[in-house]
Amino acid sequence: MGPSNLSQKFLVCCPQMPNVTKCQQINQAGVLAVGPLSGIKIIELAGIGPGPFCGMMLADMGAEVIRVDRAGKGGRHGVDVLTRGRKSIAVDLKSAEGKEVILKLCESADGLFEGFRPGVTERLGLGPAECMARNPKLVYGRMTGWGQDGPMANAAGHDINYIALSGALHAIGGKDGKPVPPLNLVGDFGGGGMFLAFGMVCALLEAQKSGMGQVVDTSMVEGASVLMSMFFTMRAAGVWKEERASNMLDGGAHFYDTYETKDGRYISLGSIEPQFYALLLEKAGLKVEDFTPQMDQSRWPEYKARLTDAFKQKTRDQWTEIMQGTDVCFAPVLALSEVADHPQNKARQSFVEVDGVIQPAPAPRFSRTAPELTVSSRRAGEDSRQVLAEAGYSQADIDSLVSVGAVNLSAS
Repeated sequence: MGPSNLSQKFLVCCPQMPNVTKCQQINQAGVLAVGPLSGIKIIELAGIGPGPFCGMMLADMGAEVIRVDRAGKGGRHGVDVLTRGRKSIAVDLKSAEGKEVILKLCESADGLFEGFRPGVTERLGLGPAECMARNPKLVYGRMTGWGQDGPMANAAGHDINYIALSGALHAIGGKDGKPVPPLNLVGDFGGGGMFLAFGMVCALLEAQKSGMGQVVDTSMVEGASVLMSMFFTMRAAGVWKEERASNMLDGGAHFYDTYETKDGRYISLGSIEPQFYALLLEKAGLKVEDFTPQMDQSRWPEYKARLTDAFKQKTRDQWTEIMQGTDVCFAPVLALSEVADHPQNKARQSFVEVDGVIQPAPAPRFSRTAPELTVSSRRAGEDSRQVLAEAGYSQADIDSLVSVGAVNLSAS
């Protein structure tokens, strides 16, 4: 499916297209380019997990993101949500010709980001010094788990290790149990990819004023630590216990937890405020005197046991019928296969289907420069010719790069 068809099929966010403004441009394919980052060009040195997530975030907001895949590694199979919305060029970064391609692309780019271990791009001749020599205004984003320096900078690691150093992992898990990783949401995506995207945009804004680029050093440990800021406040105030599931927001409180229902599914409660708590008891048909005082932590286990029994008397959907949309602060716990069909998500078109894959629509929403999905995930090298031609290479130059293996074209 071509970009124009995707554009028609997967328009998201606003039910009508806003009028074309100076913030919107027509891209090379003739497709209306929308989104607040329209006109920004970013080079992505392909990696895994948090790197592609950063690229997706920027592309979703309208930036032209050129993903540099490795030559000779073969195309991606199926639809990869994290690589949606950008072009792909396949380059051999270890060859002199391939390195020159990247440096040439840097000349007309606003930013570049990479997620290799410290020193890798320098050894390739594609570090900040080399790239910014071609374009002093270039923003050079770097993302690692530990950061660019420090005693662990060059050690291997994954999300679970990075959030372990932030305090986040220690705080999550059941009472008297071990820490439980919250998927790889906190380190890779929240503290990594999203912080890199935020840092890139901040540096791009500054470059517009100063005319100078800079390096953005994103550490997943530090990003995850920033996400924990409120809990450092609570600890300093003496209202946070380090024992898991003994606090208000970590599953310790009976009014802020999940409960199994009659059909083996789950519901979520967040009835913190007194008026919401009172409504919870009313809707559940429970006696107020059996659940007060609400904030007596010594009685939380007792209250929780009663709620556990109460919620097993009806199915998840029955409780949803009773509580959803009220001020109980309630929602059913949905599986990935269910989220697109929830009335709230359907009303806001929060999920879209691209190439047969249900996925989140771009977020957040913008009133005037609404993002639009125009390109699905691409095979490695699928856009090599187009990207090189737009960078000023002749067809003969492109053929030469292909013949020496510096650039690959995607197999059809």
